[in-house]
Amino acid sequence: MAVSYQPGGSILHKGRGATYDPHNRFAPTRSVEEDDGWWREESSTSIATEVREEPSKSALSWNRSPDLPFDRSLNPYRGCEHGCVYCYARPSHAYWDLSPGLDFETKLIARSGLVERLTEELCHPNYVCRPINLSGNTDCYQPLEAKHQTTRRLLELLLQCRHPVTIVTKSSLILRDLELLAEMAEHRLVRVFVSLTSLDANLKRTLEPRTASPQARLKVIRELNTAGIPVGALVSPVIPGLTDHEIERILEAASRAGARTATWMLLRLPHEVAPLFEAWLEAHYPERAAKVMSLIRQCRGGQNYDARFGKRFRGEGVFAEMIAQRFNRASRQWNMQPRSEQGLNTRDFCPPRAQGDLFN
Repeated sequence: MAVSYQPGGSILHKGRGATYDPHNRFAPTRSVEEDDGWWREESSTSIATEVREEPSKSALSWNRSPDLPFDRSLNPYRGCEHGCVYCYARPSHAYWDLSPGLDFETKLIARSGLVERLTEELCHPNYVCRPINLSGNTDCYQPLEAKHQTTRRLLELLLQCRHPVTIVTKSSLILRDLELLAEMAEHRLVRVFVSLTSLDANLKRTLEPRTASPQARLKVIRELNTAGIPVGALVSPVIPGLTDHEIERILEAASRAGARTATWMLLRLPHEVAPLFEAWLEAHYPERAAKVMSLIRQCRGGQNYDARFGKRFRGEGVFAEMIAQRFNRASRQWNMQPRSEQGLNTRDFCPPRAQGDLFN
């Protein structure tokens, strides 16, 4: 199989979003590959996924962001095989001495002992029950969940102790847990948000290579709604010049499938994500690359990214305001309410050990 080289040394890898591994910004040294003219064997365009287990020292991650509707989250996995090239969580892989590029989607970490750690934290005398978000960083229903089933075991624990949870996913694997989620919904313990970036299956194949197809995600919304599970649409990320023209069609399709709430987020390009995304644009949409990056910078005060609270999710400027107005108008048209964690039941929470040992 011939290797497809792109400008700047990038390579298109089958089923992967990133085209290269950027330098780890925490590494004390940097290696630069140079062509010395000698023959070398061609690299394969296919990269296998590697998974290692890591004992969990804690379960919940906490935040004080005014931009988020939750203050705590659970992340069963580090890295994500979905391979979304724009993923804002990619830079976190550098903390494990791995690259935010191809490493992020091929060298994954499954957290072991997470259910036990969560049990301990829920039993702490000072713990106050509020909705937990699954997941704050990577998709809790990415492919390795089929084997490890950590997400399912976490949900079983949360149901038993009547703790509310919100779930964000791009995966149809969530339908495996339909009965469990339906039981949680009966007690007002769950809301699901399905991320819809585009309805264009061809765009999805390179932008989000190992996620469910747009039609499969609409099926997830439909089946969750039919089962009585509150479900909403997360139109994210909105990419100026590439996906923003789909906002109205996405909301219509989500509403017809049964979504009752909707929210959106503008593309975020922190740290290494910006050059990874630019390389992806040059590889797949070279004729649009300059326009897309120009529109992004118009929404970010002339930069690739603006991390300020109140700006990082929505951007600013004329184009960002136009996106917001279009989204709000279409949401009203299809009777889609804003995302809210309100209404989930926190009153019936009972710490796990008060019910006896859940692990016997």
